[in-house]
Amino acid sequence: MSDATVRTEPIRYVEGLAAYYGAMGHPPYQWSVYEDAPWQPLPKPVSECRVTMLTSGGISLCAMPAFDPLARNDHRLDEIPQGADSKDFQIHDSYYDHRDADRDINCQFPIDRLRELVEAGEIGSLAPRFWSGFMGRIYNRTKVLEESAPAYVAELKKDEVDLLIAVPA
Repeated sequence: MSDATVRTEPIRYVEGLAAYYGAMGHPPYQWSVYEDAPWQPLPKPVSECRVTMLTSGGISLCAMPAFDPLARNDHRLDEIPQGADSKDFQIHDSYYDHRDADRDINCQFPIDRLRELVEAGEIGSLAPRFWSGFMGRIYNRTKVLEESAPAYVAELKKDEVDLLIAVPA
C-alpha cells in the first residue's frame, strides 16, 4: 500500500489475533465485555489535580531490568520516580513500532510534557511516582481484577492521585 492509498476498511485486529494464536493451537480469547462503566467526575479542576501516568509499552528505566518483549501475563509494575530523566529509558516491546519513542520517550511516555503542563498551571501537581507495567498480552483477567488492579489502586491512593493518564501501547 502506498502512502497515497486511503484505507477504507477497518483493521480487523480481533480477527487477526484469533487467527494468529489459533494457528499456534490456542483457544479463542474470551474478550471482556462491559455493558456500562461507572462515571466518576473529577473531584476538582484539572489545574488542581495530582496526576500520574501508566504505560503498558514495555518502558523501563535503564537501571531496571528490561521487559520481556514476548512475555505473556506479565503483571510487573515498575515505579518510575517523577523526577526521572527522560533520556534514561529503554523500550522492549515487540508489538508496536517504537522507533520514534526510542528517539524521544515523550512519544509514548510524555513525562516532559506533563512537567511542562504543571509549570504552565494546567495541571495542579504530579504524583511522586509514574508507572510502567501490565505489558501487553495479559490473558488471566481474574488475576488483574482480583489482585493486580486493586494493588495498583492502593498505590495510587498512597500518592493521593486524582487523575491517572493511561498510555497503552
